[in-house]
Amino acid sequence: MIAFVRGRVAQIDLSSAVVEVGGVGLQVMCTPRTLADLRLGQEATLPTSMVVREDSLTLFGFAEEDEKQTFEMLLTASGVGPKLAQAMLAVHAPDELRRAVASDDVKTLTTVPGIGQKGAQRIILELKDRIGSPVGASTSRGGPLTPTAAWESQVQTGLVGLGWSAREAERAVASVTSHAETMPEPDVARLLRLALQTLSKA
Repeated sequence: MIAFVRGRVAQIDLSSAVVEVGGVGLQVMCTPRTLADLRLGQEATLPTSMVVREDSLTLFGFAEEDEKQTFEMLLTASGVGPKLAQAMLAVHAPDELRRAVASDDVKTLTTVPGIGQKGAQRIILELKDRIGSPVGASTSRGGPLTPTAAWESQVQTGLVGLGWSAREAERAVASVTSHAETMPEPDVARLLRLALQTLSKA
């Protein structure tokens, strides 16, 4: 699998960019939002997800790792292919999608071309316990995430990505909070391992 590409942007069109990597031009399918941040001739780094089909290998590129992880999570829902998952990210940011799924917001999902009411309900049903909570949300005072909230969100997202439900992930995060408080700076990797150990014992 190709986890990311880094190189000079050689071409940009309506739905993709070509990134030159080691003398090879890789076509990367991107949302308009991602393409808008690219500049011809300048170096760019794009997290990528490769979709393998019997007759094709397609590379999808994203502005950030969160978009990539959300894209791959969306693909696990029945009826959601790579084009529809990319369309969902073109219309809504990852946090907006997580919020819509968590709150049973069918209306928000149906603003994506290709998603009807039944499709939105199916996506919510299949992803609700796995897609996780919004990770870039503001605190109750309207400010940015604190370092504590940041590590909690990262660990919870990691656990959900490994297949645990959002509720199980929340309980595991709560169980390792005391460990985080003893660290000068939260070590997300270590806290994730501790949370996994907690879940395996449960």
